Amino acid sequence: MLSKSAARAFFLVGTAVCSLAFVGLTVDTFGKIPEQTHADAITPEVERGKALWEASNCMGCHTLFGEGAYYAPELTKVVERRGPDFIRAMLRDPEAMYPGQRRMQNYGFGDEQIEDLLAFLRWCGNVDLNGFPPKPSLMPVAVPGAGESVAAIVDRPQIFNQLCIACHALGGQGGAVGPALDGVGARRDRAYLQQWLVDPHAVKADSRMPKLPLTPGQVDELVAFLSHLKTGGTP
Repeated sequence: MLSKSAARAFFLVGTAVCSLAFVGLTVDTFGKIPEQTHADAITPEVERGKALWEASNCMGCHTLFGEGAYYAPELTKVVERRGPDFIRAMLRDPEAMYPGQRRMQNYGFGDEQIEDLLAFLRWCGNVDLNGFPPKPSLMPVAVPGAGESVAAIVDRPQIFNQLCIACHALGGQGGAVGPALDGVGARRDRAYLQQWLVDPHAVKADSRMPKLPLTPGQVDELVAFLSHLKTGGTP
């Protein structure tokens, strides 16, 4: 059992050591902030985007870096998850992207404002948050290879994971705004898929699917992928 003086010394030395450790860890953390936040990448566009984010009270519905409301999706890695084309389309006209589904207000952002917000969100996504938030599971799809008895693995195109999966499901994963895409390659031929992706309303005037901002290369990539989906789901 410690004497009174030994207990006092133990307390004082322990307090001093812990305080020094705390100060040292704090200094080390602050020293890493510029590198982890990529402070050198904070451009005027990023600053304007941040100001617009705050002026529009986006955190009243969304979370960013784990802070904010939980009414709408978390946006820290939204550029990686959805891509710039989806974000531009969503900011330009939320109702057109999700007819009758989304409650996001149309703020009437101009093109420059949209690009500023996109620059801010892109910077947010590049901040090193030690693994936060975790990446969503966007699994590859197994489809039969031509003339093969075994399944070959075909990776989903990035644009599919960013745009299509937001509204459509595949293998039980994705949105429920549009129909599931399991087996769509058996129901629709390549010509139909091509025309539908280029302009859905030219195929079906009352379609709820918007005309997506897809490049010809992205359309070809999606047609090639969707045409492989002959079976009812992902193995």
